[in-house]
Amino acid sequence: MSVRSEARTQDAAAEGAPGYRARHTLPLRVEALRQWRRRRTLVMGGVLAALPFVLVIAFAVGGGPSDDRGGGGRITPIDVATASGANFAVTCLFVSAGFLLVVPVALFCGDTVASEASWSSLRYLLAAPVPRWRLLWSKLVVALAFSLAAIVLLPLTALAVGTAAYGWGPLQLPTGGELGASPLPRLALATGYVFVSQLVTAGLAFWLSTRTDAPLGAVGGAVGLTIAGNVLDAVTALGDWREFLPAHWQFAWLDALQPQLEWGGMVRGAAVSASCALVLFALSFRGFARKDITS
Repeated sequence: MSVRSEARTQDAAAEGAPGYRARHTLPLRVEALRQWRRRRTLVMGGVLAALPFVLVIAFAVGGGPSDDRGGGGRITPIDVATASGANFAVTCLFVSAGFLLVVPVALFCGDTVASEASWSSLRYLLAAPVPRWRLLWSKLVVALAFSLAAIVLLPLTALAVGTAAYGWGPLQLPTGGELGASPLPRLALATGYVFVSQLVTAGLAFWLSTRTDAPLGAVGGAVGLTIAGNVLDAVTALGDWREFLPAHWQFAWLDALQPQLEWGGMVRGAAVSASCALVLFALSFRGFARKDITS
């Protein structure tokens, strides 16, 4: 009897056991506590929380970004980073959305299943018995929750650090002027879009995590494919085909920080990212349901 057939037999026997409820196995709270106690979770949280302090020191040593304005280059949020705490938070998002925030998403989603396989504990979880769909569901929900927490942690820390360093004030726009209303709703919208744009990386990492026993391979593969998407987006010869790449819309959240809120780019970017992620999550569940678990 194959490992897959044996697992199905165990699942069928468990379904008939008194008091057994598949939805009660591997509770989200238990999985969240397990992931919270992992050293990589604390290290990644420390790295993200330290970035705003590093940028404050860099601006203090370098004289501030406003000293270099007027050089004829492209105007970015970095040019007004020290105008207020809100501007500093936007700057931290701007410099990290392209790569740094990819890492925690790939780490939490790519390490979650593959690490169990590398520790040879995956088959024991399934023998508990935890149904395969329930195991993947719990791990996916917790991984996405930790990814969201990591993405939210950065602007929150940056807002606190920036306000302490540069004071509280309206959000100054790089092109001139400022947002009259409170910047917090726009900043929250931008942060939410950054998370949605990272769903493709989450899908890639989670799919790879169900296909390999090497956590580093799943995490590195997701990061590598995300970088490859950024490279393809830079190839202007692709023309309109680039609009089907999630990387093409990764900075559409800047439209939320304009005097007149623009939804077009964010809606299209969210649709592309969510569609790709749903396909990858579906492939993960389908492949894992048919996979022989030997570790």
